[in-house]
Amino acid sequence: MTTRSTRSPRRRTVVALAVVLAVLAGFIVRLVDIQVVNADEHIEDSLDRAFAGEQVLYGTRGPIVDETGQTLAGSILRYDCQLDPLLITQIDANVLEGTTKARLWEEVSVDVAEITGQTPEEVRGIVATALAEDPASRFAYLKKSVSTEQYRELAELEAPYIVCVQHPARAYPDGAVAGNLVGFVGSDGAPLESLEKSQNDCLAPTNGERVYQQGKDGVVIPGTARETPAADGGALQLTINRDLQWYLQQLIAEQTQNMGAQQGGILVYEVKTGKVRAAAEYPTVDPNDFAATPQDSRTSSIFLDWFEPGSTFKALTAATVVDAGGQTPDSRVVASSDETFPNGAKVRDSFRHPANDYTLTGVLIDSSNVGISKFSETVSPQTRYDYLQRFGIGQGTASGYPSEQTGLLNPVEQWGPQGTYNTSFGQALTTTMPELARAYGAIVNNGVKMPLSIIESCTEADGTVVQPELGEPEQVVSESTSAQMRAMLENVFLQAPYAKSVEIPGYRVGGKTGTGEKADLVNGGYKAGVYYTTMVGFAPADDPEYVVVVTLDEPTKVTSSAANATAFQKAMTQVLKTYRVMPSTTAPELLAKFGQ
Repeated sequence: MTTRSTRSPRRRTVVALAVVLAVLAGFIVRLVDIQVVNADEHIEDSLDRAFAGEQVLYGTRGPIVDETGQTLAGSILRYDCQLDPLLITQIDANVLEGTTKARLWEEVSVDVAEITGQTPEEVRGIVATALAEDPASRFAYLKKSVSTEQYRELAELEAPYIVCVQHPARAYPDGAVAGNLVGFVGSDGAPLESLEKSQNDCLAPTNGERVYQQGKDGVVIPGTARETPAADGGALQLTINRDLQWYLQQLIAEQTQNMGAQQGGILVYEVKTGKVRAAAEYPTVDPNDFAATPQDSRTSSIFLDWFEPGSTFKALTAATVVDAGGQTPDSRVVASSDETFPNGAKVRDSFRHPANDYTLTGVLIDSSNVGISKFSETVSPQTRYDYLQRFGIGQGTASGYPSEQTGLLNPVEQWGPQGTYNTSFGQALTTTMPELARAYGAIVNNGVKMPLSIIESCTEADGTVVQPELGEPEQVVSESTSAQMRAMLENVFLQAPYAKSVEIPGYRVGGKTGTGEKADLVNGGYKAGVYYTTMVGFAPADDPEYVVVVTLDEPTKVTSSAANATAFQKAMTQVLKTYRVMPSTTAPELLAKFGQ
C-alpha cells in the first residue's frame, strides 16, 4: 500500500530528472545551433578574430647518381631555428618569481651559442633586438640551415621558446668527384650550374603548403588546417662511373701539375654505346664549397672548351683517303721535312729528315705533316670537308651537358691555299674532346659513329623512367676502312718513340698523339712555343671497347704530346680493370713504315 511518505521521494526524483533532461536538451539545441545551423556564421566570426598561418611543405630534390646508382648529389635535412622572444621574457619572470624551476635565458643562451657556433652575446642580441622593435614579438630567427646534429642538441635543451622547422638541403658526399659535371645549388636551393641547373625539370620537387588559422596564443584552431602535399623530384642517372671518375681526377691533377700545365682533362668514351664513363679534369670544383673555386673553373672545360687538335686529325684524314681515295696502309708518298706545294703553301715536319719513302702507316707513325698533306691530295678538299662533318667535327655531340661547345670547321671556300693542307693535320680548325672521342670511336667501331651521351635517364617520383632522345648511329666509313685504320693506329703505338710509355701488358692498344699550336687572341697568329697537347687511344685494338682522350693545356716541362703518355697509360689501364675487359689473345700485325 502506497503511502504519502513513499510518494514524495519518487515525485522529487522525477522532477529532478525532468529538470536535468530539460537543461540537457537546451544544451543540445544550442550546440546544434552553433555547430550545424549557424556554423558558417560562427566560423566566420571566429576567423575574423584569428590570425592566418601557413607553412611550406618541402619536397625533396631528386638525387644525381652514377651508372651503378652511387650518389653524386643528394638531399639532406637542414633546420631553420627560431625563437619566441615574448615567451622567453615570460619564463624568465616566472623563474624570478619562483613559480617555475626553468633556467634563465642568460644561462640557456650560453648552451645555445655553443651548439650553433655563435657567441652568447649574439644569441642574446637576437632576442633583445626583436623585443626592442616589438615588446610582444613572438618570432626571431636564431639561425638558419643548422644540421640535424645541432637540431637534436637544441631539442635536448627542452626550451619551449626554440622551434626548428626542417627543410631539405643539397649535399655532395664525394666532394669534387664529378663536380664539373654535376654542378651545384645555392644556399636557397636554386640550381646554379651544370647538370643541377640544366636538368632541373627532372630534379626539382614541387613544394606543398599547409594553411591554417590560429588564435592570439598561437594555437591552431581545430578544423582550419588545409594541406597541399609536396611532390619529390626525380632521380637523374648519369653514364659516369663514380669510382673511375675519382681515380682519373686524381691522375689528371697529378699530371697537370707535374707538367706545369694550365689545365688537363681525361675523357673515357665507350665505343659500342657512345656513353661517357668518365670526364675528369683539373682544376675542378667541389660543389659543397663552390665559392672557394674561381668562377672559370666551376664548369666543365671538357665540354665547353675547343682547341686545334694537331696530329690527332691525321687519323681522320687517313680514314678519309682510305675510304674515298683508294689508299691502303701500304700506299706510299715521298715526303721531305719541309716542302712547298704547287699552290704556294709551305708545310714542314716537327723534325728534320731527308726525303722518305713513307707508307701511309709510316706517315702516321712519324706524324709527318708533309706526308699526310700529300696523301690528302688523293681526294678533293670538299670530300675531306664532307668526311669531317660526317665524323661530327664542328657539329657538337648533344651530350646533355648545357651549352656544350662545338668545333669550328670553316667551309672549303674559306680554307685558302695554306688551310687546304693545314686542315689535313689538325690546324686551321678546332674541335672538342667529346667530338674527338666520338670521331675516333667511329674510326675503330667498324666505321659506325654512335651518339655520345652523359645522361642515362630520369626516373620521376612515380617511377616513370624517361631517357634522353639520342641520334641514330651513322656509318661514316666502311668496315674495311675501319679494320685498316685499327691496324695502322695500333702500329703507331707499337713503333712510335713513346711506345714503351703507352704499353699495357696483355692488351693491344692503338692511338695517335697531337701537338696543336695555340692561337694568340691578342696579337694574332700563334703563340711561340705554346701548345695544346693531346693523346687519343683505344683498347683492345683487336676489338675496341673504350677510347680515352687525354689533353694538357700549355704544358711547360714537356711541351710535346709525350707529356700525356703517362696519364694515358694509367687511365686506360684503370678503365680496362674497372670494366674487366679480357686481355687480348691475338698478336698484332706489324706494318711497314717505309716503302720496300
